[in-house]
Amino acid sequence: MAHAEHTALELPTPLILRYTPNERSNHWVTAITFVLLALSGLALFHPSMSWLAALFGGGQWTRILHPFAGVVMFVSFAFLVLRFWHHNLLEPGDVQWLKQIDDVLANREEKLPPVGRYNAGQKLLFFTLIICMLGLLLSGFVIWRAYFAFYFPIPLIRAAALLHAICAFVLIMGIIIHIYAGLWIKGSMGAMVRGSVTYGWARKHHPRWFNDVVKKK
Repeated sequence: MAHAEHTALELPTPLILRYTPNERSNHWVTAITFVLLALSGLALFHPSMSWLAALFGGGQWTRILHPFAGVVMFVSFAFLVLRFWHHNLLEPGDVQWLKQIDDVLANREEKLPPVGRYNAGQKLLFFTLIICMLGLLLSGFVIWRAYFAFYFPIPLIRAAALLHAICAFVLIMGIIIHIYAGLWIKGSMGAMVRGSVTYGWARKHHPRWFNDVVKKK
């Protein structure tokens, strides 16, 4: 009996693949370049944060590296969009999910409409990031002095600099929310590190996606 109990305890927990290795690599390239861009962008934004430029070898190197890192992040993010856009289309249940935001914040998930692969909050963040990324890319080219800025009039460059700062602020706030939510929902960060989640996690947080995966199996 003791041996049987010991064997039962050692049975592996069934797992569901949530992210493939390619998807995880794509995500982490985007995340790492975002951190580099946030730090270098803050260093360039205001003299009080210029000390951050030391992380990149000084002010000159910061100005050189920042836009190139921005291009890398945008390309990497574009691949994420191609991979996940069809999972982030808004559905009728998402509207109801947003109306029950009190239940969301109170972790009363049993009262919410069944969630697919992503909930309404994740979908709204997804499209917010797309808008901000496009704004950063377009405004970034206009203010990129070494290659493009001399093609544009001064008023447009000033407007682009303002747009760049606004999009960067919204993007940073959005990523902070994204990180907080990942820590708040235990197991979410592990899904992007290991690639898999338990049946229990999937059934609790994304029941409609869980049912779809089980049916396919």
